[in-house]
Amino acid sequence: MPKVVFKKNRLVPQDMVVEAPAGHTLLEIAEDHGAPVGSNCGGVCGCSTSHVYVAQGFDSLNDMSDREADRLDLAFDVRLHSRLGCQSVLQEGDVVVEIAEESLQAFLD
Repeated sequence: MPKVVFKKNRLVPQDMVVEAPAGHTLLEIAEDHGAPVGSNCGGVCGCSTSHVYVAQGFDSLNDMSDREADRLDLAFDVRLHSRLGCQSVLQEGDVVVEIAEESLQAFLD
């Protein structure tokens, strides 16, 4: 089973390493394991609050859709390896993600 690492941040004092089945989104995996990935729209690609940075394993996720790319244009601090957790489907490989500040704040709100 693939592993997902949610990097430590201001809400999580150490990296969270979880095993997750392929076919689930990073948002679903975060919710199942208590990682603080926010989602104001409930994971339907209606906002950009599930914004994450894929530090490793970018190719272990599905390809980005045009809809996701359009939504990411509205996010803050978009980087080369930005994705929306609600649209990033885990395939067979391991992934390391950093949760964007925008997503952490949405989680708190």
